Amino acid sequence: MSTKSPARPHRNFYGRLKGKALKQSQKAYLDEDLAALSPGAVNWEENPERTPLDLDARFDGKLVWLEVGFGGGEHMVHQAASNPDVGIIGAEPYINGVAMLLGKIRRAGVSNLAVHPGDARDLMDVLPEASIARAFLLYPDPWPKKRHHRRRFVTQEHLGPLARVLKPGAIFRVATDIPDYVRQTLEEVPKAGFDWLAERPADWRAPWDDWLSTRYEQKALREGRVPHYLTFRRAG
Repeated sequence: MSTKSPARPHRNFYGRLKGKALKQSQKAYLDEDLAALSPGAVNWEENPERTPLDLDARFDGKLVWLEVGFGGGEHMVHQAASNPDVGIIGAEPYINGVAMLLGKIRRAGVSNLAVHPGDARDLMDVLPEASIARAFLLYPDPWPKKRHHRRRFVTQEHLGPLARVLKPGAIFRVATDIPDYVRQTLEEVPKAGFDWLAERPADWRAPWDDWLSTRYEQKALREGRVPHYLTFRRAG
């Protein structure tokens, strides 16, 4: 008896996939390093059945963290170097950012990372249920126009799958300098099964103890915007 593969959902993608021309060194990183850093079969073309990834095999049984949209990768590499007993998967469709990350991985010499150079929604399709111990959403695209707010990550389209793959009690960190993104985050994330852990203003005004300020945050500070550090816990 044959079984049909899941129907591929229609997913609009609105972000940038590529920026300025890559340096030759960055092209070399992509050619030489990216394939070996794959978390497994993520794309629909290579995994139409959406078979879950074997994270235990990929990371030798380590706890696994997820960073959604890692930008230039500095935070991801910092966390990997600081937590060698953890495996970290990053999803980023912007190929220039992926190339920057690969250069940082080479220089830092970390090996507990995996990279999906594409849409985080495709990755979350194939992450096993309750498999991720911590997740990061750091300075995501703010989509400032009101008609574009549905494109933000903090909508149920993204938060529902994220909640599915997080372990009960897992921590979800969100950093943003956009007040309206804070508003939407505080409205939508609890609806997806998360508790906001702040008890006092310092809990969202002060960065986390293990925080590494990213280039996006430095730009925000130079332009006078105020970072917010929101910490949630997956209920259950």
